[in-house]
Amino acid sequence: MADKEAATGGTVTAKGLEGVTAGSTALSLIEGQVGRLSYRGYDINDLANNASFEEVCYLLWFGDLPTRSQLVDLGNQLRSYRELPGAILDLLRLFPHEATPMDVLRTAVSALSMFDPDAGDGSREANIRRAMRLTAQFPTIVAAFDRIRNRKEPLAPNPALGHAANFLYMLTGEEPAEKSAHILDIALVLHADHGFNASTFAARVAAGTLADMYSAITAAIGTLKGPLHGGANEQVMRTLLSLGAVDKVRPFVEESLTSKRKIMGFGHRVYKADDPRAIMLRELSRNLAESTGNRKWFEMSERMRETMEELKPNLPVNVDFYSASVYYTLGIPVDLFTPVFAISRVSGWTAHVLEQYADNRLIRPDADYIGPRNRDFKPVDER
Repeated sequence: MADKEAATGGTVTAKGLEGVTAGSTALSLIEGQVGRLSYRGYDINDLANNASFEEVCYLLWFGDLPTRSQLVDLGNQLRSYRELPGAILDLLRLFPHEATPMDVLRTAVSALSMFDPDAGDGSREANIRRAMRLTAQFPTIVAAFDRIRNRKEPLAPNPALGHAANFLYMLTGEEPAEKSAHILDIALVLHADHGFNASTFAARVAAGTLADMYSAITAAIGTLKGPLHGGANEQVMRTLLSLGAVDKVRPFVEESLTSKRKIMGFGHRVYKADDPRAIMLRELSRNLAESTGNRKWFEMSERMRETMEELKPNLPVNVDFYSASVYYTLGIPVDLFTPVFAISRVSGWTAHVLEQYADNRLIRPDADYIGPRNRDFKPVDER
C-alpha cells in the first residue's frame, strides 16, 4: 500500500497523496470504479454529444448551462478577448524557434499579468473576466508561436468562428471543415476538467496563498508540462510514428511488457474501469479515419489496444491514447498536443481558482520527516 506509518505519532502518510481527500469541489466528479465523469452533475457523454466548449466554460464558471442569450453574450466576450497585446506578440517573436511550446505558453501567460486591465481588482467579477481572457487567449498564443517558429506571420483571430474552429484557422491559415472543428470542440469538452489532478491542484495551491489568477495558471501550465501528467498523448503519437505500421504493433507491446517498460496511454491513477473520455475519443478517431481516408493511425491504435487488452487487461486506455491520433489527423503538430490540452483545461483551472478564492484556506499539508535526528554539530575543521 502507498500508506505507511510514520516514524512517530502513528501518522499515516500517503505517497503522492494517493487516496487523500485534499478539499471539496462542485466542479467535476470522477467515479473511477465505474468509469464515469461529470461536470457539475452533467454526464460527460451528454455534454460532449450536445454542448459546445463555450457552453461547458459557462457551466464551469457559473454553475449552470447558459440560456441562448447568455451563450451569445459569452461568445461575444470571448471573441473580444482573443487578440494579444502587441508586446506579447513581440515577446513571442523573441523566443528561440526551437523553444518548446509549453515553455512559450507558460512564459507568455506569466507576462500577460503585466497587461491585465483589471490589475489590483480582486473581485469575483474581475476574476471572471480574467478567466475569460485567459481562455480566449490561450489558442492565440499557441497558434501565433507555431506560425512564428515556421517563419510565418501570426493570423488575427477570426470573429466569425467559434473557439475550436478559430484555433485551427489561426494555426493553419485555412478555415477548417465543419466536421474537423466539431471534433476538436468535442475533444476540448472532454479535457475541460478532471478533479484535483496535478495541474489543477497546483493552481489551487497557488490560489490558496491569494496569488493572482495569472500566477495560479502559470503554476498549472508548469505542472502540466511534466511528462507524467500532460505529455502522454505526445508520447503515444511518437510511438505510433516510430513503429509506422500495424504489423509492428504487437511485437512492440510484447517486448515492452517483457522488459517492464511503460506503454504511454494505458492506465490511470483514478480509473479502474474504462476512461469515459477515451471511449468517446476512440469514436472521434474512427470518424476522422473514415472521413479523411487516413486510417493508419486509428488502425495502429486499435491493434495496440486489442493487444494490451489480451496481454495486460488491467490497464485500459486513458484519455491520452486516442487523443493522439485525433490531434494528428486534424493536422496539429505533435509538440502542440499538450498545449491543446491546456487550451481546454484552462477553463477548468480558472474555475477551480474561482472556487478556491470563494472559500479559501491556505493549503499547507504536514510532512513525514524521515531524515536523521539529534545530530551533534562539529566545526568545519573537525568534519
